[in-house]
Amino acid sequence: MYWLRLSALAALLLAPGFASAQECVSTVRGNLKIVPFQSKVFPTARNLRILLPTGYDLPGNRNLRYPVLYLNDGQDLFDVCTSLFEKEEWQVDETVAGLVSAGKIPAIIVVGIDNAGRQLRPKEYLPFVDETLSPPEPNPEGQLYPQFLLDEVVPFVERSFHVLPGAEHRVLGGSSYGAGIALFTVISRPGTFAGLLLESPSVYADNYHLLKCARSVREWPARIYIGTGTVREPLEDVNMLRELFQKLGLEQDRLLVTVQSGGAHSKYWWAQRLPAALQFLFQCAGRSKG
Repeated sequence: MYWLRLSALAALLLAPGFASAQECVSTVRGNLKIVPFQSKVFPTARNLRILLPTGYDLPGNRNLRYPVLYLNDGQDLFDVCTSLFEKEEWQVDETVAGLVSAGKIPAIIVVGIDNAGRQLRPKEYLPFVDETLSPPEPNPEGQLYPQFLLDEVVPFVERSFHVLPGAEHRVLGGSSYGAGIALFTVISRPGTFAGLLLESPSVYADNYHLLKCARSVREWPARIYIGTGTVREPLEDVNMLRELFQKLGLEQDRLLVTVQSGGAHSKYWWAQRLPAALQFLFQCAGRSKG
């Protein structure tokens, strides 16, 4: 009888359609290119996930150039099937398509930069030791991230796709550790991005070393968006960051902070706030003929 039960289970597993029913169904919408990318700075091979505007490949649009949104944690942006943690995604593709269709932002190119995977993500995204990790990453390499992004990824994108070149047409963003390393990048290389998107930013490592570094920076992106919730979120850290930016002279036209009551530390909530963030960051951007 035991063998019969096993045989029945084996027959079920081998039945047509069973395997496909267990496969994840992709949630990607739009023209998403998956481009393998090998860095000299970070040895782990990864993908760049390039979301292109509608009509990008049409012959009549070959001379159009677009502003670019660079986002960390590329696996989590477009597809639940590639998400590294919960089976959620930022819904970047759906959000961008809706905003562009409604005329609320110009057509943009989105570059999702994959992290190096669950185990190596802290090593690449932390510029300083985070003692709250269990166990802590003893040798973080996040101080190399600006070199990786600005000397490798950005030049590759500007060579390979129809983008508006230059800092004034770039926005950089991320969430949690991905937001922290985005902040570190604009601190380390001032003047390289016109916009900064920080969702639930992790800035506490090494006794708020990031905030100490930020105090001496005098050139900040033209617009900075910060979003957080109130449930197990770095609300106190966001308030510290807001106060710092205000002391450095960023007025309301340059700084937008959203605190969402009930929002938690997850891609679901980052997706909810994304439309407002993109409208704030891209309202002055546009596309041009090159």
